Amino acid sequence: MSLSSQSFDVVVAGCGIAGLSAAVSAAELGARVAVLERAPIEERGGNTRYTDAYLRMKSENEVTDDFESHFAENGGGYLDPELIKYTTQAYDTWPAIVKTLSFADPELISAFANACGPTVQWLKTFGLKFDFLPTQFLTKSQPRLLPIGGGLALIEALAAAAEKKGVRFFYETTAISLLQSEHGAVIGLIASGKHGEPLHVMGKVILGCGGFEGNAEMQTRYIGPRALYLRPVARGGYYNKGEGIQMALDIGAAPCGDFGSYHAEPIDPRSGRPEPSVFIFPYGILVNQEGVRFTDEAPGTVDAVYESITRKIFNQTNGIAYTILDNKIHDVPNYKLGLRSDQPPISGATLAELAGKLKVPADLLEQTVKAYNASCGAGTFKALELDLLATRGLIPPKSNWSRALDKPPYWAWPIISSNVLTFGGLKVNTHAQVLNQDGAPIKGLYAAGEVIGLYYKTYTGATSVLKGAVFGRLAGADAAKSQ
Repeated sequence: MSLSSQSFDVVVAGCGIAGLSAAVSAAELGARVAVLERAPIEERGGNTRYTDAYLRMKSENEVTDDFESHFAENGGGYLDPELIKYTTQAYDTWPAIVKTLSFADPELISAFANACGPTVQWLKTFGLKFDFLPTQFLTKSQPRLLPIGGGLALIEALAAAAEKKGVRFFYETTAISLLQSEHGAVIGLIASGKHGEPLHVMGKVILGCGGFEGNAEMQTRYIGPRALYLRPVARGGYYNKGEGIQMALDIGAAPCGDFGSYHAEPIDPRSGRPEPSVFIFPYGILVNQEGVRFTDEAPGTVDAVYESITRKIFNQTNGIAYTILDNKIHDVPNYKLGLRSDQPPISGATLAELAGKLKVPADLLEQTVKAYNASCGAGTFKALELDLLATRGLIPPKSNWSRALDKPPYWAWPIISSNVLTFGGLKVNTHAQVLNQDGAPIKGLYAAGEVIGLYYKTYTGATSVLKGAVFGRLAGADAAKSQ
């Protein structure tokens, strides 16, 4: 039988942590599973392949204490209290208007949190190991559990398990649209093969194919024209073009998540390596192309504040800023851990020389640094903890690590905002079933990972890989059991 008419019990779109978790979970229960992956085999894995895969957990069994509260604090916009009050009752009693409300509902977040520990234990059965390894964050407020070997280890272990269980992989194959029965159930999908030929792959469908950070049109449509200044944080993001989200919306799926936003991370635009992050800006100042400061560079630990600061960088002229440091950066222990760029700093013996290389007005940069230096008071600099060494009388202020920039040479790294993942996606229930606009599950359709819309305003750090693994596992199990 040719691929154009093949049938399976479960068809998974995507081969990152979400898709592979779904495929293995379904195969464990005896389902015949196919995985469609846009990338060639050597690049399979989407964003997961390139990430360190931070997990917001305080142990291999427990999420951090603020896991659910952070989601709750960033659960949506100005939510109607008359509707939200229903969420204190059993889910089955919620009106349809509440089930499809675009917010991170507590039913789903609680299920997510409760499943993280068991999911990590499940991942360990494939030979994966986890530890609290050093991270990019020189200062942090929450622990980060990591798989040893990062996201690539997750991909290789789960792909091997899937292959061993007979899962069929189709690389360089892209899911395009869903197929439905006359009663509206999803019964398969149409895909495009390597040479553009249309393929029909039948079975229940699990969408695990990421967000739309690799789609310029969708980014501009939802995030706005300044999306021109964004780029995916790693090569895997270019494969995420949003078809999974779009094809489900096209058949009446309920949207969820903040479509106009994304997870922002500061990167060096000169670098082509995966995730060339620059997290040392709290030890200096940030200036825009006008040579002027525009934000408090250090309101808290870098793990907690980098996203909000990166969003402000995104809003500057041409979406770029520069972190200005002096030779005292060498006083910060292991400061290079906060740098993933493979490009050297731009340096100058004087601020004027540095300004010339940055193509910012020298006089304005000198004025900015002079005003900053004058505002730095006495105190003890403590590089690896919040030291409350704040500026005085400066607008905007700097709350920590405020030391005069007076020891040449001067150093600078350019910083832009990367789009790590988009926030907008589909509404699902605790079984990872996609809901329609009336709050009912669309029979035969599931979603996992970034296809699920769950984030608003700001990213709950170190939860995206967990979201893929947890909901992929839930989706695969439910799809297999309901054969």
